[in-house]
Amino acid sequence: MKKQDLKELKRKATVIRKHIIDEVYHAAAGHPGGSLSCTDILTVLYFVEMRVDPKNPRWEDRDRFVLSKGHCAPALYGTLAEKGFFPTEELVKFRNIESYLEGHPSMKTVPGVDMSTGSLGQGISAAVGMALAGKLDGKDYNVYAILGDGEIEEGQVWEACMAAAHYKLNNLIAFLDHNGLQIDGKITDVMSPEIVEDKFKAFGWKVINVNGHDYVQIIEAIEEAKKTKDKPVMIVADTIKGKDVSFMENAAGWHGTPPNKEQRDQAIAELDEILSKLEVE
Repeated sequence: MKKQDLKELKRKATVIRKHIIDEVYHAAAGHPGGSLSCTDILTVLYFVEMRVDPKNPRWEDRDRFVLSKGHCAPALYGTLAEKGFFPTEELVKFRNIESYLEGHPSMKTVPGVDMSTGSLGQGISAAVGMALAGKLDGKDYNVYAILGDGEIEEGQVWEACMAAAHYKLNNLIAFLDHNGLQIDGKITDVMSPEIVEDKFKAFGWKVINVNGHDYVQIIEAIEEAKKTKDKPVMIVADTIKGKDVSFMENAAGWHGTPPNKEQRDQAIAELDEILSKLEVE
């Protein structure tokens, strides 16, 4: 990609991160840490890779996306709004009783959401079903998913992964948001799923490792995944929980804690500084 294209992706991701902060601030609830860590992946998926149409969210031949770590809805909502599925002004109503933007994604109410998620482990199972349906129907769409590394402590994840390999679902491309933290602390302290690469390989998946904040690496990994012939692909993306907000980075306490007014203002100021530097460049 051209340098200008990469700069635009960073600009878009930073705007989405501002949305995340404001969503959880206005709701006084939500999950900023993991939302910020998966933002760059979502930015590449929706603004480079995925075949979607905001004017026709249920287009039959669209690519599908499942946010298996459904608690990180603020990142998905911010991305969908920037893509044009609904007005960005709606984002500050996140979790409001009168809003359609619920705390976890709902396919019944939110344009662009392909699967309702929230109960960890179920999203990847649904993604496997979508990919299998695509194969049975002779469709050429791809199914993308993002899982949390705390989420893969769920046994259901591995049942789904076993099925995906058994049915040779090469139209399924999943990302592991590998930030190393979950609500109770380090994943290695709570219930270690490591070494994650070896586990997914043992379950019959092709595994690709990337820096989850490097757009070139993410794009190249997806292109490599698309060329895989006989198995699903797991892209293990090393990320930073709370990415680009200094006091949230690598802090498990920000898994499900909203910022207060002072913290919100600091976070927005830091993100605005990133945008300003991009304009200068």
